[in-house]
This record gives sequence, C-alpha cells and structure tokens, in this order.
Amino acid sequence: MSEGPLSHLKVLDLSRVLAGPFAAQILGDLGAEVIKVERPASGDDTRHWGPPWHESPDGSLREAAYYLSANRNKRSVAIDFRTAAGADLVRRLARRCDVVIENYRVGTLARHGLDYPSLVAENAGLVYCSVTGFGQDGPWAARPGYDFLIQGLSGLMSITGDPDGPPMKVGVAVADLTTGMQAVIAILAALAEREQSGRGQYIDMALFDTCVGWLANQAMNYLVSGRAPMRRGNAHPNIVPYQDFPTADRRIIICVGNEGQFARLAEVLGRPDWPTDPRFSINEARVRHREILVGLIAERLMEHPADHWLAALEKAAVPSGPIQDIAEAFAHPQAIHRGLRVEVAHPELGAVATVANPIRLSRTPVSYRLAPPRLGEHTDEILRAAGLAADEIAELRAKGVLG
Repeated sequence: MSEGPLSHLKVLDLSRVLAGPFAAQILGDLGAEVIKVERPASGDDTRHWGPPWHESPDGSLREAAYYLSANRNKRSVAIDFRTAAGADLVRRLARRCDVVIENYRVGTLARHGLDYPSLVAENAGLVYCSVTGFGQDGPWAARPGYDFLIQGLSGLMSITGDPDGPPMKVGVAVADLTTGMQAVIAILAALAEREQSGRGQYIDMALFDTCVGWLANQAMNYLVSGRAPMRRGNAHPNIVPYQDFPTADRRIIICVGNEGQFARLAEVLGRPDWPTDPRFSINEARVRHREILVGLIAERLMEHPADHWLAALEKAAVPSGPIQDIAEAFAHPQAIHRGLRVEVAHPELGAVATVANPIRLSRTPVSYRLAPPRLGEHTDEILRAAGLAADEIAELRAKGVLG
C-alpha cells in the first residue's frame, strides 16, 4: 500500500491519449490507486503511437514511448464497455472509486450508462472529471479536440514563431498537458469540498478553455490594449532584453528582469553608459527602442564565443544560459542532481526510464511503484477485488467482454 498523500483514494481512468491519462498519472504518483480501463483489442491509442518503442529483450512485447510517458502507477483492466456486461462491470468499479476521469466526446458515455448522472446515482461522493476539446456546451462542444488544433484556435500559435515566419505550435502538447494539470487541481478541490459536504461533483474541463487561460500576460496585453500580440520569436513582449542572441559560435539566452541586472549586463558588454542613456534607462524605454538595443547587444556578443559570455554573465549574476537539446538537458548536472530521470521496473521490458514528477513533498513524496501496465495486465486481479468469481471472469472473457 502506498504511503503517498493520496493513498486513500481510488481513481477510475477511462481516458485515452494524453490529457486525461496525464492527470491520472499525477494522482497515481501522489499515491492514489489508479485503475485504467482499456479496450480489449487495442487499448489506449498511444500504445500504437511509435516509433520509438521500448522492446522486451526477447522481442515479445513492445510499448510506444508516447504511451509510457503518461501511464505509470496504474493497473490496466481490459473491458469492452460497449457491451452491456462490460458497462455493468465499469459501473461496479465506479461504485468503489472516489474519482472518474474520462475524455470521450460529449454524450458518448451516456449511451452506456457511464455518464455522471448514472454513476453518481450509485455513488454520491463520486468526483467525475470530463476532459474534452471544447467543453460540454457551446457551438463547438460536439467537435473532437486535438492539441494541435487547440493551439491554433486559442491564439497560442499566433504568438509562437519568428515574426516573419509562419505560426508555430509548441514542441510538446501543451494544451493536453496543461489541461491535465488543471484537471488535477479541480479534482483535488472537489475532494477537499467533499470532506465538508460529503458529496462529489462534476468537473467540465476543456482544452480550449485551458489554452486560452494559459495565455496569461499575452491575453491581458490584448484585453488592455485592444491589439492582438504579434509573434516575436524568442523575444519577450513586455521585457527587453529577454531573448536569445547569437555569439561567435552559438546562440545563448539572456533574461534581464530588472534594472540592476541590466546595469550589470551593460558592464559585462563594456557599455556602462547604457543605464543612463534615456533610450535604455528603464524597461519601458527599452521596449520602445527594442530593435536598436537588441542590435547593439547582438553586435557585441558576436565578438566572442558563447562560453566566454556565459562565464562573464554568471559572474555578474545576469540570468543566462545555453540552448540545450533534450539529451543535453537530461545530462545537465542540475537534472542529474534532482533525479529527473527515474527508472521503473517492468516485468517484461526491464528497467523503463521515465521523467520524474516535479512535485517535491517533504513527508509524503511521490513514488514510482508501477511501470506503465501491459494491456489488461491486472484484469483478473481487479475484477476479483470487485467481487467476481473466477468462473464469472472466464465466462466474460469467452464472450469477448474482457481482454
């Protein structure tokens, strides 16, 4: 039994792909018991989203890296809930759970009696979280929502990329991931309220809502000015200098967040006059004269290689650093010290490397108890715990209800 802060909770994960599974994985990392319900024949879509694959030594099993990224600390049960018997099994499991997470299109689960009204009628304390592209209502509610699509619709792509280039999506599925994070916050809030009321509630999470909400200062820049922000590449819309710059051999990042840092940057670059120049003396002026200042900084930085400048900037306490690829990021001394690569033992694949959960709790830390499960790996175990006899399980499997 986990000793994590959520070890008293049971979660039924009916979701697929990323946003829902990512939310369930976070709950599992925090100690919750997570039961992942999958289609018997194919399972979660992401099991097939390779290459790359993690393969067992004998080649009998392979799992897609994408699937492995969001499904640790779960047990898998393969049930076809499109059948009446399968739907009944899922309802039996839901009666024993505190949380249900699902990301089917609006109305899909109602057809099988697995929607919130159906399940809460049998479990008044159930917290039921639906994750969809556009929410449960509105003119686009029935449409499927994919991360790429949401990044485009939300305005995020319009501010990502070079000014003269096309709009770009972020390199990971940020709409999915941030919605998963927000879903966890909502679930924990509903569980906290349940301690007072004894009642669960329904949570309606939309990728579109979340992605718009995460526009943060850029959204406020529009709401205050009435002008849609433009793409600025790696430059900051409200702070200068705060971007990447070329050096004699490669690009580096410089982030100046206050006037003291700007004065120290000016000293490093041999321009102590800049802090008293009315064009650059305060951030507001630097934003207005962005192109001039950025050009001057770039011209000076091109005189020496990156390591020269990074050493000088670090000594002057000016926030700066290299642009690393992912391999370099995992090899960075800080990543190694913080243990950002975690290996989980898998019965067939061996040691499976996963990315550490960033939550750090002093008394009840996250744990990495279970590798991402094989499809239906725990079906019999879970159904026996729900009260089914071995012959009942065998009969359901013979009928194709179970994997």
